[in-house]
Amino acid sequence: MGLTNSSMVNNEFLYKDNESDIVVALVGSPNVGKSTIFNSLTGLNQHTGNWTGKTVTSSFGKYSYKDENFILVDLPGTYSLTPNSKEEEVTRDFIAFYNPMVTVVVIDATTIERNLNIVFQTMEITNNVILCINLIDEAEKRNIEIDIESLKNELKIPIVCTSARNNNGLDRLMKLIYDKSNGLNIKKEIIYNSKIEESINTINKYLNDNINYKNNRWLSLKLLTDDSIIESIKINLNYDVLSDTKLIDLINIEKNKFDDLNKEIIKRNMLEASRIYFKCVKINNRNRNLKIDKLLTSKITGIPIMILLFAFIFWITIKGANYPSKLLSNLLFGLEKHIYTFLDVIGVPVFIINLLVNGVYKTVAWVVSVMLPPMAIFFPLFTLLEDLGYLPRLAFNMDKLFNKAGAHGKQSLTMCMGFGCNACGVVGCRIINSKRERLIAILTNVFVPCNGRFPTLITLIVLFFASSSIKSTIILLSLIIFSVIVTLLVSKLLSKLLKGIPSSYILELPPFRKPKIGQVIVRSIFDRTLYVLGRAITVAAPMGLIIWILSNTYISELSIIKYISNYIDPFARLFGIDGVILLSFILGFPANEIVIPIAIMIYSSSTSLKDLDLLSLKTLLIDNGWTYITAICTIIFTLIHFPCGTTILTIKKETNSIKWTILSIILPTIIGLMLCFIINLVL
Repeated sequence: MGLTNSSMVNNEFLYKDNESDIVVALVGSPNVGKSTIFNSLTGLNQHTGNWTGKTVTSSFGKYSYKDENFILVDLPGTYSLTPNSKEEEVTRDFIAFYNPMVTVVVIDATTIERNLNIVFQTMEITNNVILCINLIDEAEKRNIEIDIESLKNELKIPIVCTSARNNNGLDRLMKLIYDKSNGLNIKKEIIYNSKIEESINTINKYLNDNINYKNNRWLSLKLLTDDSIIESIKINLNYDVLSDTKLIDLINIEKNKFDDLNKEIIKRNMLEASRIYFKCVKINNRNRNLKIDKLLTSKITGIPIMILLFAFIFWITIKGANYPSKLLSNLLFGLEKHIYTFLDVIGVPVFIINLLVNGVYKTVAWVVSVMLPPMAIFFPLFTLLEDLGYLPRLAFNMDKLFNKAGAHGKQSLTMCMGFGCNACGVVGCRIINSKRERLIAILTNVFVPCNGRFPTLITLIVLFFASSSIKSTIILLSLIIFSVIVTLLVSKLLSKLLKGIPSSYILELPPFRKPKIGQVIVRSIFDRTLYVLGRAITVAAPMGLIIWILSNTYISELSIIKYISNYIDPFARLFGIDGVILLSFILGFPANEIVIPIAIMIYSSSTSLKDLDLLSLKTLLIDNGWTYITAICTIIFTLIHFPCGTTILTIKKETNSIKWTILSIILPTIIGLMLCFIINLVL
C-alpha cells in the first residue's frame, strides 16, 4: 500500500514511518469544514510545512483504524483544479502526481450544486475518490433533503454524510477510507461531446507513445485547457512538453478548433451538476433564507445596509476604545517614572535614560495605548461577521463595482480588513488568486483609513467641523465613502497599466451560522491584533529614538526637528498645510497614531511626545496659524498618504519586490498631495 511512486513525494512533510502507511488526500472548497474533519481525525498528531519551492502551507496528520496507519493530507482549499494560484496548483499536483491511495472530496451539504464541479475534476484525475457531504446538520435545518442512493448511482463513488463540528459520521468516513484503500476503484466516467472527445483522444494517443503516466487522458485534457500543467509535467514526470515541437503543434491544432475549450468544459460540468442536483436534492421551505439574502444582497437595500452596519461597527470601535485606551495610556505612562528611576539606580547615564525612556518607551507606549484598544474591538467584530457568513454577501454587493474598476470582487473583503489595519488588509489579499489583481488590491489597500488614522480624523472633525457625535459620525462616514471611491478609481487606473486579463471566480454565499464567540476572539486577537501590534512596535521603537534625537539636538537656538519643519514649510504650504504637519506625517511613519502628538511637541517646543485636552489643542493649533482650510487639507492627507511602517514591511513581504513596495509609498502620497493642492487652490 501507500504511494505508487514514492520518489515524487516530499517525505519531509508526509512523515511516513514505513511504506505501508496509507496516504489520504483531503480536498475541498473553503468553508466546507475540511479542516474540522482533519483536526477531528488526527487530533494532536499533526505537522505543518511549506511545499518545496512554494510558500504554500499544508497540514499533515496521522490516525489509525483497524490496525492500519493513515496519513491525512489537508490540501489548500480550492474551488477548482484548474489553478489560478500556487495553492490550487499544489492541490491539483498532489492528487495527480503524488498518488494518494484515497482522495476525499469534502463538500457543503447546503451548496451541493456548486461543489460538484470540484468532484468532477477530481474524478477525472483519479479513481480513488470518496465524497464526504459535510454540514449535513445545516442542510437539515434548512429542510434540504438529499437522496444519497440516487447520488451514489449518478457518481458511482462512495458517499458519506457528516457533521464534523458535532463528530457525527466520522466513524463512517474512516470505514469508507479503509474500504476504499483495500477495495475496487470505480467511478462515473466524465464524457464530453464528440468534438471535444476527438481532440482529447488525438493528444492522448500521442502521449501514450511518449509519456509513462497512469492517466494520459486527463493530461491531454489539461494540455488543451490549462497551460500551468506544462511545468508540473516537467517537474513530476521529467518530460519537457515545450521542447516537443510535434506535441506543441498538435495541441495548437486541436485548440484552434474551439473558440474557448475551457469555457465549454465548465459549461458541460455546470449543466451536469444541475441535472444531478435537481434529481437528487429537494429543498422545502427555503423562503426564510431567501428573504434574508434578498434583503442583504438587493441592489436597493444591500449597500445601504452594509454602510449602516459598518458605521455601527466604527461607532462601537471609536466609542468603545476611548476608555480602555485612556486606561492603558495611564498605566503605560505611569510606569515611565518607575522605569526612569530603575535605570538611574542601576547607574545608566542620564543621556541614555532620556533616550530610552523619553524616546523609545514613550513612543512605543503611545502606539500601544492608541492602537491596541480599537484593533482589539474592530477585529473581533470583523471576524464575527466572517463567521456569521455576512462577508460573502458584502463581496457580492461590491463585486460589480470592483469588476467595473478592473479589479477582483474579493478586493472588497481585503479593503474592509484595511479599515482595521492596512497591514492586515495587505495580508488578506492572499485570497485573490490572480497575481495582477492581488497586486492591485495590495497597492490600493492604503486608500482606506485604518484604525490608526481614526484618532487624527476624529480629533480634527470634532475641533473644526462638528461638536456632536452624530454630525462627526456622518462626516467620518462620508470620508470613508470618499476613500472607497478613490480606491475604485485608482484600481481602475492600475488595471489599465498592469498587464493581464481580469479573472473570474465563483462567489459562495454560505448559510448563516452561529459564530463561535470564543474562537472568534482568540483568532482575531492572536492572528490579527497582536501580529500587527508586534510589527508596529518593531518600527515604532527605532523611530522614537530618532524623534527624541531630532528634538533634543540643537543648531544655534533651534532644535533639528524645528529647523527641518521651518525648512520644508514653504513647500508644505503649497498643499494647504505647514512644515510642522508635513514633518509630523514623516516622523509618524511608524504609526499614524503619533502624528498629532508629534505636531503638538513641535508647536509647543517640547522635547518629548505629549497630549493635550481638546480645548487646549484647538487653541494651540489656531495660535500656530491653523484655519478650516488647514484642517481640511490635513484630514485629506491623513486619509490618503504613504503607508505606515508596519504596512510597508508587510507589502515588501507579500510582494517580495522593492519596486512595488516603493510604488505603494509614492502612489498614495502623490494622490494625497494633489488633492490637498487642489483644495488649497480652490478654497
